[in-house]
Amino acid sequence: MDSINSFKGYGKVDPAEEQAYRRKTRKRIIIVVVSAVLLVGLIVGVVAGTVAHRKNKSGGSGDDSPGSPASVEALCSVTEYKESCMKSMSPVAGGKANDPLKLFVLSLKIAAESLTKLASRPAGWVKGTKDKNLRQAFEVCREVFDDAVDRLNDSIASMEVNGVDGKLLSSATIADLKTWLSAAITDQETCLDALEEIKANATVVDNVKGAMKNSTEFASNSLAIVAHIISFLGNFHFPIHRKLLAANQDFHGFPEWVKPGDRRLLQAENPTPDVIVDKNGSPGSVKTIMEALGQIGMKSTSRFVIYVMAGEYKEKLELEKSKWNVMMYGDGKGKTIITGNTNFIDGTPTFKTATFAVEGIGFIAKDITFQNTAGAKKHQAVAMRSGSDQSVFYRCSFDAYQDTLYAHSNRQFYRDCDITGTIDFIFGNAAVVFQNCKIQPRQPLPNQYNTITAQGKTDPNQNAGISIQKCDISPLGEVTVPTYLGRPWKPYSTTVIMQSTIGSFLKPQGWIEWETNVDPPATIFYGEYMNTGAGAGVEQRVKWTGYKPSITSDQASKFTVQSFIRGDEWLSGKVTYELAL
Repeated sequence: MDSINSFKGYGKVDPAEEQAYRRKTRKRIIIVVVSAVLLVGLIVGVVAGTVAHRKNKSGGSGDDSPGSPASVEALCSVTEYKESCMKSMSPVAGGKANDPLKLFVLSLKIAAESLTKLASRPAGWVKGTKDKNLRQAFEVCREVFDDAVDRLNDSIASMEVNGVDGKLLSSATIADLKTWLSAAITDQETCLDALEEIKANATVVDNVKGAMKNSTEFASNSLAIVAHIISFLGNFHFPIHRKLLAANQDFHGFPEWVKPGDRRLLQAENPTPDVIVDKNGSPGSVKTIMEALGQIGMKSTSRFVIYVMAGEYKEKLELEKSKWNVMMYGDGKGKTIITGNTNFIDGTPTFKTATFAVEGIGFIAKDITFQNTAGAKKHQAVAMRSGSDQSVFYRCSFDAYQDTLYAHSNRQFYRDCDITGTIDFIFGNAAVVFQNCKIQPRQPLPNQYNTITAQGKTDPNQNAGISIQKCDISPLGEVTVPTYLGRPWKPYSTTVIMQSTIGSFLKPQGWIEWETNVDPPATIFYGEYMNTGAGAGVEQRVKWTGYKPSITSDQASKFTVQSFIRGDEWLSGKVTYELAL
């Protein structure tokens, strides 16, 4: 059935276990609410006191008085960069100092202004060097800086629509703000990644870091404010009936933002396309995917459907950020193949090696293989790079060696997919869930080892991480080299593998450090939960402070589809539906 009735809900757990969880949840809710009230009360109290003092002293209204250092300090107290927060906001807060929402918008505008200035810099950097590799790295910086500016402008626009007149923000708006600000920070970090991989001169790197300092800190400050203060000013949804994860619980739910109409498209075998691609040029079709992408309108709110018929399409494609709500489907994995071989060894930055890159929001791909055939000898060679917010990949395959799937940023969902590769072949800093997928390490070069994941979280408030649920992790053919579940790429790397089957090929230690014999920082969060199979034993796993060999059901709940990428409001209790299998 194509109706919402064809979707089913979650199973039940043991009543005694649920009752215990209810008591625990009530206690947590009380603590959270009291903390929120105290924090918000502190801000409002400081603001009110300061404004009243100025009214009495001046006899005026106080609306045009300089920003209160005390009120701004209260807001900045939750940030990672308190000094830059105070210095940037105190002189310009003015009459906004009595409204935390207005102060938050001010922080966004300060970050946007700084990012706009930064985005103008790479053009000069490119002109200032003759080094080809450095020029290409700077071009990456230019692209991601422009994206970061857009993330901030989207956030400001959202607040102007949803946060005016002291109106409480919805959980969906807050989730958007967290996502876009997280992505803006990731965008800036990507510039440094591009410089690092070419081993750019230390002076050059330091200069770029210096140019990025304000914009990076300001974006981080805004993210901290929305994560720790604005969230509490939004609507409260604290249900008591949230169910614990159970061993037999089904995880086949699509994210809340996959609307019923899109779920029907995912179910339908042959959705009606707006354009058909056939490499053989059948009547009424176009021969290349590039031609089909050219027919997509700008920022459309309606779904544009492309059907790519069976065949191998040797194209390097990018769906730009102005192309929204595109669905592309084929005739099945291994039948409709989009392929390329751009790679790092031949002189292209990893970020630009993707056979298919997508930025526009709301992208859906179904029944397609994305491939990079450069091979192990060419090192980094991406098959798919996605920065598309609220994107879905269903029954697709991603086939390459090193860096196969670049889940770069924003919210992403992969269901019933096959991902094959060698080193860091699932990497990036999106909030991403892989569900019911086949994850297949393959034989790399003789002197290499396999790492399945490399997660890139750099800020504690980013709502990013890799969640692998109900997947099958087993080798593609014979694999004779050491293979690990992943390695922490950045200081706050976050990766959870839960209720998955892990084969005997895995090294018993499970994970490996980024730098040889150097334990990752304690700030990472790596965890496993109720995995099975010969490689699932945790007795010999790494002893890192940030690694949890057996996370609790409470912790695991935060990494489910409806919690992690529905919007991080993991106590919202809203009903989510699951595709009937």
